[in-house]
Amino acid sequence: MEFLTLTVVLVIALALFFDFTNGFHDTANAMATPIATGALKPRTAVALAAILNLIGALLSTEVAKTVSGGIIHEDRISADFFPFVIFAGLIGAIFWNMLTWLLGLPSSSSHALFGGLLGATIVGVGYTAVNAGGVLSKIILPAVLSPLTAAIVAFVATKIAYRMTRRYDGKPNGRDGFRRGQIFTSSLVALAHGTNDAQKTMGIITLLLITVGWQSAAHHEPQLWVVLTCAITIALGTYMGGWRIIRTLGKGLTEVRPAQGFAAETSTGATILVSSALGFALSTTQVASGSVIGSGLGRRGSTVKWSTAGKIVSGWLLTLPAAGLVGALATLVIMWVGPWGLLLDAAVAGGIVVYLYVRSLATRVDHSNAVSDVAESGNAVDIKGQGSKAEGKGRA
Repeated sequence: MEFLTLTVVLVIALALFFDFTNGFHDTANAMATPIATGALKPRTAVALAAILNLIGALLSTEVAKTVSGGIIHEDRISADFFPFVIFAGLIGAIFWNMLTWLLGLPSSSSHALFGGLLGATIVGVGYTAVNAGGVLSKIILPAVLSPLTAAIVAFVATKIAYRMTRRYDGKPNGRDGFRRGQIFTSSLVALAHGTNDAQKTMGIITLLLITVGWQSAAHHEPQLWVVLTCAITIALGTYMGGWRIIRTLGKGLTEVRPAQGFAAETSTGATILVSSALGFALSTTQVASGSVIGSGLGRRGSTVKWSTAGKIVSGWLLTLPAAGLVGALATLVIMWVGPWGLLLDAAVAGGIVVYLYVRSLATRVDHSNAVSDVAESGNAVDIKGQGSKAEGKGRA
């Protein structure tokens, strides 16, 4: 009983660390364009994103219930072994989050979590423990449809924004009012991120509590302490660790005009909020990337750089199997070594995380060596006749 309690505590601690990495890996995307256009100062933007993530995480639990009861058949996994499966899955997710954060590769924290959990489940128990229907309807389909939907909405919104302001705004850049509107729309994205991403960690912890018998299987709603802890942790991660991504995004998105940023953020926020209400555990970074590309295409004279867009999609496709592979390896260690394999996994994972963090301190972060997924999305659209930055400031 004492070892089980220790195991549960370790898994919860690891889940919260994943929540923290999710905060600094993903949430800063919400504040990229208002920083790039000068609507918000970086410190103010990060603090605002953290507060709104905290609030958003308290608004709904539909996604948490999807994670805790729609991805795997927990009743087919023994209560003694299941905490180890969750632990291994979290290791896969954290490893992929930290690696892609360091390298600036396109990735999704959400899919890293699902990939790690699925990989650990398949190796530790078998394919029969995976809810194929739930994975298809709650993960795969949203991953395909959400960025496309966001891109279409952003495309239409950009067209409307340019058409409505083209004739009677006499300011030099044509649409400066959208810069102030970005404060609201970027806040909407941060709020939406909290309603979706923080709940995934809530769902993992709830799934663990149900499996070990500390919560009734008839109720998949996360307990209040789980909700509050996860909300605070992701908010803390946003504020404490978001600077690396914020600086990358602020540099990478300087060619995005206020009207485009306004349309992209509106599309991203609306798509995520609707999905959260329906219980779809989608990737917020994929939605944001789709919105940026869609808003770029909505601007006159634009074409898609398919090589860049292909790089972004490749990063999306790699996340599930890569995190799943690490989760599977961590599960194998536990199966070979026994329960003490948990501590071995924890030691190895901790060493890797520390190594990656130290490497990040030794590497200068700027637009030349760390471009994030959403920043890269801004480069996936080529605008004909694009001039220099100085010249661009005088155009819409």
